[in-house]
Amino acid sequence: MIDFLQTVLALLVTLSILVTIHEFGHYWVARLCNVHVIRFSVGFGKSIYMKKGRQPVYEEQPVYDKEGNLVPVRTRSNEPLAPTEFTIAAIPLGGYVKFLDEREGYVPDDQIHLAFNRKTVWQRIAIVSAGPIANFLLAIAAYWMLFASGVTGVIPVLGELDPESAAARAGLQQGHEIVAVDGKATKTWSEVNLGLFDRLGETGEIVLTVVEPGSYDAQSNYKVPVTQWLSNSAAPVPARDLGLVVQLPEFPAVIGGLNDDGRATASGVEVGDEFLSVDGVSVMDWPHLVDVIQGSPEQTLNVIVLRSGQTMKIDLTPKGIERDGSILGFIGASPQPVNFPPEMLRETRYPIYSAWMPAAVKTWEVTLFTLASIKKMIVGAISPKNLSGPITIAQVASATAENGLESFVGFIALLSISLGVINLLPIPVLDGGHLVYYFIELIAGRPVPERVQVWGFQMGTFLIMGIMVLAFYNDLTRL
Repeated sequence: MIDFLQTVLALLVTLSILVTIHEFGHYWVARLCNVHVIRFSVGFGKSIYMKKGRQPVYEEQPVYDKEGNLVPVRTRSNEPLAPTEFTIAAIPLGGYVKFLDEREGYVPDDQIHLAFNRKTVWQRIAIVSAGPIANFLLAIAAYWMLFASGVTGVIPVLGELDPESAAARAGLQQGHEIVAVDGKATKTWSEVNLGLFDRLGETGEIVLTVVEPGSYDAQSNYKVPVTQWLSNSAAPVPARDLGLVVQLPEFPAVIGGLNDDGRATASGVEVGDEFLSVDGVSVMDWPHLVDVIQGSPEQTLNVIVLRSGQTMKIDLTPKGIERDGSILGFIGASPQPVNFPPEMLRETRYPIYSAWMPAAVKTWEVTLFTLASIKKMIVGAISPKNLSGPITIAQVASATAENGLESFVGFIALLSISLGVINLLPIPVLDGGHLVYYFIELIAGRPVPERVQVWGFQMGTFLIMGIMVLAFYNDLTRL
């Protein structure tokens, strides 16, 4: 129950940060353009908390028709403009900013100059694009903070490779340090993974540049061929598929966590147990134990564990679960955390006054990666099963929060970029759909017909709802 509450709290905090920043972008630019904001809402549905802002003060401005003639004020409001309502709503899966707009209701003549629909097309473009831009700025700020304080990652030195793996067949060996993937420099193992993820669904050769053990200058290129790489995988792990294994510190097979409904718990395994042998074969380390467990689905294993200085025998039957077309064994256990020694870690740090530059580059790279991934999903190069919804976001948010501030801030930056990119897609209902209408208006010299906008809104709503249903389904399938 505590884990569930922690996951929900992590989701609420994460979405609240992203939505608030996004909507504040719309709000701030709207105020700069002298548009009255009726409501600023984080979440949808019924309000569970509301606070009104200060009474707005706007100067009355003359209104002109399309020919530039002054329009006389025929009607005036009986009451002053209501303050902006700042609301937290019951459904925390988004938010919105509601503007004064003649399309939403009657607006007196003396308030028309404050209506969104009466602003120039360039002002409307600025207001609508401000939300996604705010998300990109949040990502830059997050990466700026990380790069200024120092980001630590595992040096991408390879451990023992499976001789039958694609990496080993290409010539890669234990001790090689991967310094580039397809020509792009990689300082840490996470950067290697990002470079590999960028090739999902493709056919060709992945070029891995490495340096030999003890060598600092001599570099060698190794080419690993791939064909429609992991295009049907629901949860691709590119490094594992190629057989790339990072060099790890001593990693004993000690249980650090258990699922309440897992096979390990049902068999009597406890946190702190060290696995000594399985079916008479000594367990070397945690990766060895994982290989044995995953290779024995629904098979009863005779396990010997060390508990409080005493050895115990346990019969353990891993649960068979399908993963990428294969049945693997799982027992619902996680390892005891192991810290990497300093010599296996690399820190990336920049002066605070210049850290914004690599932060902006990082944001740009992740943006391009996100766009490429969306394109691959649309054309079928990668499986739509990779689409994630709020359940997965909640789980990852909770996990990164547990791993420390650095991991959580990095996740916020990544998710903020994704939100910015998705909102700029040319789909009616999203900001990008509105921008398409406004750019058409710029070119045509007149607004898109109302009936076309309504039709687009309906189609966009249908499409977004379908994507949300697919994302929820993928989340539940992963559970």
